[in-house]
Amino acid sequence: MKKHNFYAGPSILTPYTIQKTADAVINFADTGLSLLEVSHRGKEFQAVIDEAAALTKELLNVPEGYHVLFLGGGASLQFCMVPFNLLKKKAAYINTGTWATNAIKEAKLFGEVEVVASSEDNKFNYIPKDFVIPTDADYFHYTSNNTIYGTETRKDYDSPIPMVCDMSSDIFSREFDVSKYECIYAGAQKNLAPSGVTIVIIKEDALGHVDRPIPTMLDYRTHIKKGSMFNTPPVLPIYSALMTLRYYKEQGGVKEMERRDLEKAAMLYDEIDRNKLFRGTVAEEDRSIMNVCFVMNPEYAELEKDFMEFATSKGMVGIKGHRSVGGFRASLYNALPKESVQALIGCMKEFEAKH
Repeated sequence: MKKHNFYAGPSILTPYTIQKTADAVINFADTGLSLLEVSHRGKEFQAVIDEAAALTKELLNVPEGYHVLFLGGGASLQFCMVPFNLLKKKAAYINTGTWATNAIKEAKLFGEVEVVASSEDNKFNYIPKDFVIPTDADYFHYTSNNTIYGTETRKDYDSPIPMVCDMSSDIFSREFDVSKYECIYAGAQKNLAPSGVTIVIIKEDALGHVDRPIPTMLDYRTHIKKGSMFNTPPVLPIYSALMTLRYYKEQGGVKEMERRDLEKAAMLYDEIDRNKLFRGTVAEEDRSIMNVCFVMNPEYAELEKDFMEFATSKGMVGIKGHRSVGGFRASLYNALPKESVQALIGCMKEFEAKH
């Protein structure tokens, strides 16, 4: 039976990426050695990291003056590195969920943090509107997609100050203006590669302006100078990231990924809105196209366990909602084929007919 992978992260990868990575694990770049055992200092792997950085810049239209880094530690380490390197006196944050909350907590270790808006009052089921970004803050930070709650900001804010964004779960799913940002970071395990590497796009001119001493490993300038190789990089996820980036370019780039993602999300949301058994959990205008969250309608709440078992029996994997939200969550990352969304919709219709 075919499996349809809706896990939120680590998540589905393209067959192209999986096969190419598997081949390199056996024989990397015709060296006769596994990718897992070659030196990261060798010319073969240097070519990998160079091409991955170049393709990132090409696909995202990164302007001059920015560097692309491949670092360890996940997005959670960036919650610390960003204020360590960029927060001089005050930073502005918007709180839209668990990961934004964690980022705010870390930033408070380095200076004043002004939370300009929060949707915590309604369990993070919407994106706050009409808030004011203070002009005296060093930067404005937001999380573009909230995997747990299923909300997403799909347009660049009109900010009077430079922005920083955690794009861990929607990078390469929409076009955006990199020049508005001082730093963009994303854990790879959603739209790019297996877990273990974080992509960071950092503006060089933003660095070197804080008075505090920065530990060597936490200073972006260290990794810029050493080309992401100050310490041994996570070679396998970086190689997988390169394969995914090649795939995106072959398929038509970010614009084509966005078109497909919008189509998949519209199909599933249409079924959620039509089906008598289900309802969405977030404000319609803020619905994520990456993580679709839904629950049973109250009068059918007792059927939640039955639907989960039914969908699992049909090959649906990873649709259980996050423990803090409950219900169901279908993650529709770039690698997920439309056929998997159609299969889930078929399950929902069949289950509705039975009840």
